[in-house]
Amino acid sequence: MKHLVVTADDFGLSLEVNDAVEQAHRNGILTAASLMVSAPAAADAIARAHRLPSLRVGLHLVMVEAWPTLPPAELPDLVDRDGLFRRDMGRLGLDLALKPAARRQLAAEIAAQFEAYASTGLPLDHVNAHKHFHVHPLIAGRVLAIGRGFGMRAIRVPREPRAVLRAAEPGCNPKAATDIAPWAAMLAVRARQAGLLIPDRTLGLAWSGAMNPARVAGLLRHLPDGLTELYTHPATAGGFPGEAPGYAYAAERDALISLEAMAATKAAGAVKGGFSDFL
Repeated sequence: MKHLVVTADDFGLSLEVNDAVEQAHRNGILTAASLMVSAPAAADAIARAHRLPSLRVGLHLVMVEAWPTLPPAELPDLVDRDGLFRRDMGRLGLDLALKPAARRQLAAEIAAQFEAYASTGLPLDHVNAHKHFHVHPLIAGRVLAIGRGFGMRAIRVPREPRAVLRAAEPGCNPKAATDIAPWAAMLAVRARQAGLLIPDRTLGLAWSGAMNPARVAGLLRHLPDGLTELYTHPATAGGFPGEAPGYAYAAERDALISLEAMAATKAAGAVKGGFSDFL
């Protein structure tokens, strides 16, 4: 049996993102979205989600390169001079290991984001994190512990089999996510021990920001058995605060509404839904 969750990350980042999420869910293959609770267009995203009860929404935890939920003054080890989360992920990860104060601030911020999500009144379909920072062992531990109190039942584990990518795009030499692979494997073990649902594989890592229509349709034509999450970053256009340089946002939106992708999904016999539909 093939189970498929098609997710849009960064829901709430901008109106362009929110527009694309709604279009791709109403008219395409998108089944889920991950909400940034403190991003500039979060309120608009929440309103749209309430109007789209079939869209499964989860929490996109933010701990790097974006807006915190707590006041920046309460997060001195985690934010930069502009009050945004730091960009230096490597150094930030080291500071979390070395500074108890940084770990306390992290736990408080994670709890604040879960609380902000709970206040939306939306069911919590899943949890993941911006830049996959939840694979960091110290962050993972706090997400697993805090999320339990907020009803977390599913979490993304970013592991992508290159064989599927090569089948989808013959001749390609996809970059392996070797930098996070050991931590993703550890997260998978800890998540299973916590009784959480995790995907058997997550598609979208190597081609993040470049999940164009041909690639998405190709991945769907070679969809393996089991639970697959295919994640994307759709928007109707770029040019908004917080956008990732070089991302082909409109092409990723187009991939989700293409006739080719819809036909490939149907031909694969995949059952679509959110994580909560496969619990």
